[in-house]
Amino acid sequence: MRRQPSLVVAAALTAVLVSACATPPAGTDGELVDDWRELPAAQQFTPRAGDCHAIADPTVENYQPVDCRQPHVLETFHVGTFTGELAERPTPPRFHSAVMHPAFAECDAKARAFVGGDWRDGRLGVQAVPPSVPGWQGGARWFRCDLFVLSGDRNANGSPDSIMQQVGSLRDALTGTSPLEHTCFDLYDHGGLKATRCADPHRYEYVGIWTTPVQRRADVDRDPEAVHARCRTLVYRYAKVPAGREVRTGTTYRLPSEQGWARGDRGVRCYFWTGGPTINRSVRGSGASAIKIP
Repeated sequence: MRRQPSLVVAAALTAVLVSACATPPAGTDGELVDDWRELPAAQQFTPRAGDCHAIADPTVENYQPVDCRQPHVLETFHVGTFTGELAERPTPPRFHSAVMHPAFAECDAKARAFVGGDWRDGRLGVQAVPPSVPGWQGGARWFRCDLFVLSGDRNANGSPDSIMQQVGSLRDALTGTSPLEHTCFDLYDHGGLKATRCADPHRYEYVGIWTTPVQRRADVDRDPEAVHARCRTLVYRYAKVPAGREVRTGTTYRLPSEQGWARGDRGVRCYFWTGGPTINRSVRGSGASAIKIP
């Protein structure tokens, strides 16, 4: 009586073996796995140049882009790649850190080509954005270059960034006459620069920008005369004063915002100053007599 179960098992095993040798059904080859479709490789998220974004959070990786013709605050105009030692880091560079400055330098150069001039000559900001920690651990080595429009009042005075909503792409934004470019300014009651038309009474005019090698923002003002001297050379160039014909002229300057400085912007914005009286014309190309102050 105990031997009967083993006979049943043996019979069942024989049935399986026999069925495996049987002729496969029509239209099949008898192989169970060779016709399975291969699973697609996992795709790492990568942002796209040309995307615009309705949110200003630079740490958002899985963002949902919007049409640039719709209101937005950021435009991704370039996507670069971390290489070398940076790419070997176990974690991504921290946003607004000095380690991101090489990426910012690439974004800076690409932004100039994108907008048609030095983006710092207008109310524009540039940032380089790394992947998130999970994205980096998953193999992402991209960095995103974003452009955005800044408040005219705050940007001209080096105040904390105030990002403005924008409609339309910023491509070629500084070619020709642009409402974003810095031109003439007068003073608010509190002493800050406010943008105005050059045909209206004003005391200041933007003349250009120079890049300081100083690494700490607080250290730039330690030698203000050196900064004014650099700005005067820009005033002379802007007014087209011949070498050797320099005159005593007024200047003022503004540094980037603290956020801009942290991102890597070292541009000192220089302005001609009339010395007190208002004028209602631009001094661009006007010569030494137009910029001379008592």
